[in-house]
Amino acid sequence: MACKYFGTDGIRGKVGTFPITPDFVLKLGWAAGKVLAAKGKGKVLIGKDTRISGYLFESALEAGLSAAGADVVLTGPMPTPAIAYLTRTFNGKAGIVISASHNPYYDNGIKFFASNGAKLPNAIEQRIEDLLDDTITVVGSTELGKVSRLNDAAGRYIEYCKASTAPQLDLTGLKIVVDAGHGATYQVGPAVFREMGAEVIQLGIEPNGLNINGDCGSMYPEGLAAKVRETNADLGIAFDGDGDRVIMVDHHGDIVDGDELLYVIAMSRKQEGTLKGGVVGTLMTNLGIEKALEKKGIPLIRTQVGDRYVNEMMLANDWQLGGESSGHIICHDVSTTGDGIVAALQVLKAMKLAQCTLAELRQGISKYPQKMINVTITNRKDVMSVPAISEAVALSEKALSGRGRVLLRSSGTEPVVRVMVEGENANEVYQCVKKLANVVERELA
Repeated sequence: MACKYFGTDGIRGKVGTFPITPDFVLKLGWAAGKVLAAKGKGKVLIGKDTRISGYLFESALEAGLSAAGADVVLTGPMPTPAIAYLTRTFNGKAGIVISASHNPYYDNGIKFFASNGAKLPNAIEQRIEDLLDDTITVVGSTELGKVSRLNDAAGRYIEYCKASTAPQLDLTGLKIVVDAGHGATYQVGPAVFREMGAEVIQLGIEPNGLNINGDCGSMYPEGLAAKVRETNADLGIAFDGDGDRVIMVDHHGDIVDGDELLYVIAMSRKQEGTLKGGVVGTLMTNLGIEKALEKKGIPLIRTQVGDRYVNEMMLANDWQLGGESSGHIICHDVSTTGDGIVAALQVLKAMKLAQCTLAELRQGISKYPQKMINVTITNRKDVMSVPAISEAVALSEKALSGRGRVLLRSSGTEPVVRVMVEGENANEVYQCVKKLANVVERELA
C-alpha cells in the first residue's frame, strides 16, 4: 500500500503548509519513536541543514521522540550522509534529517535512516504513518527520553570521508573551488579537501537560513564554473543543500553532471579491477552514457528516478555503483547512501590513478541532447491517464521515430511534472519538449 505522507525521499513540502507544520512534525516524532525505538529506550540522532525552519522542526521532533521514550542526540547542521554514517557507528536506533535537500529555503522535510544507515523500508514508513491517526500518549516521567548533543559530529564525519579512499589520497598541488551552496556542507566540505592537502577556494559557506541553494551549489553550478576559470583552478566541486548530491566542473569551466561522474568512477574501477558488476542508472540517465559504458563492456541497468530505487536495484544485483544525473551517487563499498563528498573523492582518486585531468577522464562520452522542463501543477492525477497528454506523448514519440525518447514523471518531492525529451537532434528535442510541457501545463496546472 502506498504511503500517504512519505514520498521517495521522506516527507517534504512548504513550511507552514500541512504536513510541514509543527503539530504534525511533533506527532511524527512521537510515532517514529514508538516504532523505531520500540524495543527499549534507544538513541535517535537528529541532524539538519541550514534553512531557518530547521530550528522549529528540530524542537518538535525532539519533543515527540522524548514523549515516546526515545533518547535524542542532536548533531546540528550536518550533511544527510553524515547522519546515515553516524547513526550506524554511534549505535543509534535511527537517524532523522531535517532537510528539503535541493529545494528552496521555504520548503523543508523529514527523512529517516534505519540503524544500519540505510533509508527506511516502505513497511516501516507505513507503520509510522499508521500511528499518526492515534492520540499522542506520553510515557511516565521516569521513562521520558533525554536529549544530548554530539559535539564531535563534524570531526567524526570528516575523518570518515578522508578514509573513504583508503589509502588516503594526497591532494597536495591541487587547487579546488568548493561551493557548499550555503547548506549543510558549509563547514565539513571545504575541511575535508583542505585536510587532504588541497588548496581550497570556498564559495557558499555563509548560510543565513534563507540563502540555501540560492543561485549556488549543485543546482546552479554556473557561479562555480566562473570561479574555476577566474582562479585557474584544477576543478570545482558543488554540493546541494544537504550534501547528498555533487556536480563538478573541470579546469576549462565545463560542468560535469552526475551521469559523467558515474562514468569516470566506473571506468577507473574497471581499470583497477575493482568494479563489481555494472552501474545502476535511472530513466533520466543520458543514452550517451549508456552507450559509452557499453563500449567498455560495462552494463547499465535503469530504474525509476530516486536514490531509493537506485539503491534497491544495486542491492538486488549485488552491484556497488549507481546514481543519477542530478549528482546522487552511491558507492556501496564505502557508503550506505548518496554522499556528495565521498563521490567527489572517488573522482579525485580516479584522476590521481590515471594522472589525468577531469576533462580528459570524461572523454569518450558523446551525450545525446536532452532537455527537461519542470511544469508546476495543482492536479496531482496520474499524468499519463490524461488523454490529451498521452496523445501528445504518442505523437512526439512518433516524430522522433526511434531517434530519441520521451519521459514524463511526477516528482516525488515537489508539485511538478518533469517533462524530458532526449534525441539525436537538439532543435527537434527542444521543440518537442516545449510542446509537451505546454500540454501538461494546460491540463494539470
